[in-house]
Amino acid sequence: MASPEAFGAEEAGDSERLKSLWFSIKIPRGGAAALRRCAREAAEVLERFLREGRVPALLWELCQAPAGSPELQEALLGQIVCLPDHVSNKLQGKNPPVFFPQNYFPLLGGAIIQVLQKISESLRGGLDCSISFVSHVLGKVCVHGRQKEILSVLVPRLTDLTKSDCIWQRICWRLVECVPDRWMEAVVLGFVQRAPGADVLSRLLGNLVVKNKKAQFVVTQKMLLLQYGHTTAVLQNLLGYLALDSLRRALLIKVLKELLETWGSSSAVKHSPPEQQQYISKAILICLSHLKEPEIESCRQELLTSMMEGVKCHLDSNLPQIRRLGMIVAESISSKINTDGPVLKFQYEEDDEARELKSLLVQTPPFCVVPGPPDDDRNDETDAALPGELESNNKSHPAAPVKPEEESDAELDSDDDLIPYDMSEDKELKTKAPVYIRDCIEVLTGSEDVDKWEATVKALESLVRKNPAATREVSVELAKILLHLEEKTCVEGFVELRQRAQVAILTADPIPVAKYLTSQFYSLNYSLRQRVDILDVLVLAAQELSCPKSHGKTKHSDAQKTHIQLLPGSDSSKDWRRIVDERIKSKTRRFATGRPQVERASGPNEFNSVAGHFFFPLIQHFDRPLTTFDLLGEDHFVLGRLVHALAILMYLAVNTVAVTAMGKALLEFVWALRFHTDSYVRQGLLSCISSVLLSVPAERLLEDVTEELLEAQSWLGDVVEKDPDGDCRRLALQNLLLMESLKKKLKTVPS
Repeated sequence: MASPEAFGAEEAGDSERLKSLWFSIKIPRGGAAALRRCAREAAEVLERFLREGRVPALLWELCQAPAGSPELQEALLGQIVCLPDHVSNKLQGKNPPVFFPQNYFPLLGGAIIQVLQKISESLRGGLDCSISFVSHVLGKVCVHGRQKEILSVLVPRLTDLTKSDCIWQRICWRLVECVPDRWMEAVVLGFVQRAPGADVLSRLLGNLVVKNKKAQFVVTQKMLLLQYGHTTAVLQNLLGYLALDSLRRALLIKVLKELLETWGSSSAVKHSPPEQQQYISKAILICLSHLKEPEIESCRQELLTSMMEGVKCHLDSNLPQIRRLGMIVAESISSKINTDGPVLKFQYEEDDEARELKSLLVQTPPFCVVPGPPDDDRNDETDAALPGELESNNKSHPAAPVKPEEESDAELDSDDDLIPYDMSEDKELKTKAPVYIRDCIEVLTGSEDVDKWEATVKALESLVRKNPAATREVSVELAKILLHLEEKTCVEGFVELRQRAQVAILTADPIPVAKYLTSQFYSLNYSLRQRVDILDVLVLAAQELSCPKSHGKTKHSDAQKTHIQLLPGSDSSKDWRRIVDERIKSKTRRFATGRPQVERASGPNEFNSVAGHFFFPLIQHFDRPLTTFDLLGEDHFVLGRLVHALAILMYLAVNTVAVTAMGKALLEFVWALRFHTDSYVRQGLLSCISSVLLSVPAERLLEDVTEELLEAQSWLGDVVEKDPDGDCRRLALQNLLLMESLKKKLKTVPS
């Protein structure tokens, strides 16, 4: 056991002292009480060793005269880096505060700075020394997950020291270059994350990515293509670092080409999560902001080819977020390669995310601002005033045309003679809408009167709901007219008006109209828009039929109108998730009563007798490609809408006679498509399983669809573990929890 007086002995080196103290803790002998006492005494001596600043002396000694054998050097390295862990293990967590990681590693970082200062002094004095051991300490600390603690001390100090001192820059470069490859990733990642800017990172790392293959792989491959959790600031540091030196700019061009190759890969778009695709898009935009005109000119054709391939893959996606990412990146590439000609322009929602992405294309000024001569301030003020002056000049030119003075006076006199008409009491002439259903058919099919046509479109829904008997006589004919109806004039809310009228007709005469619409879904010569219209109308009508009606009359309240959405913005998956959450909430047991709720309206479920007519025709022919329609091929967007529609129809069929047969058929449908590559389709399939679990009685599930449920359970487990889409994983986990709750429910029911 080493005593405190051992520190005063000049003849023993710090490395030998630390080694003896280490073995005092690691291999004490004697009884349990003696072991604990020995460990405490050794910890006290080590604490004094740290507080007296002997760690810098130890590191400096190893830099001047490295340990003889690699084994001894490795043992000392492990003692220094792992000291807090071993002290805590021996003292059973009752270690002094100096051995806490948040205290010890900043202290070690300060010791490294002191050693580097001595190395700097030695180099200036013409003496040679090794920095290898310090690099090993830094690498091992970082790979143990303590980058934050040690680099929070090192990075700010090295940033200041390397500002204007080339020797300090060389020392810093050598510090990271001597880190072994097995620890290089942790060190580089720590510096990139904590450097305050790309210029600082360039001073700290130098041309490390050019000299070290491991660092090059981490910077150009792993952090950009294999990881996607880094912030935008980290991406700007990383790519700005590559752009700041001529030797590294070749890597920037290489990185941009690899990013565009990934961005334009249809497989990557289908199988990678949206977060990763957004990360890659940000990296591409930052790379583009650093490109210079000669570099753009040299790879213009490659950029154009990558843009065309990538935008096609993104626009084919069913996810709006992915489509918008493709539009923004394609616009940015087009603006870079076509500076003088026409550029791509898409229409999408301009929100904060879109503005942030576009801002990445604008290169910020250099971080190091060099002060200019005193006249620069005056010139800046002059330049700042120029835009306002130009604007005022531009405004003044049209206002002062070159004309004879007499002619301008004559024009003014003639204008004064014009007296405006008084139109304050004028009233807009309104065209009277038809009052009979058959009159509506005549107007919609043959009338050339635009005003009458517009009035008919606006009044059709209310007319159908007021005259259900008359509607049933011509329901199929009217449904056909509305399915093919195109907008003649600019009617506000035309799509919604047409959709609501279709829903009213379908609820007035469900079976014939449902048979017609479901048969047309798989017919030839229909656009994808019309097929999606059919699905939306079926879902909304089923929703209305399944809702109870008060006093035999349908109430068209605002709440009901919210179910009918404009088609461009409709998203069945969002509706589905809201429905599932509400259903789970209603089935949750609560042991405390709150306020009495208002009694809801009750009545027969009109969807009960017609559910099969809505559901089974849609599920029959999905695997039969037509000349202009292939659900399992390129028309996967409609397949996704179909799957979500089937999920909602299944949910609305709860307590109906056909619910068990519908559930069995839907599980077979899901099983056939479970490996679909599109995440939107897989989300719909998982929603279908949820609807089956929520709608089919538990007893019927156990008796009639046991085999299908077991297969689905195995697939759900794989989805939770392996699916790249976060929403798919969440829905699969939700389904597994529903299955577990059903099992518990069946166990508690007495046989």
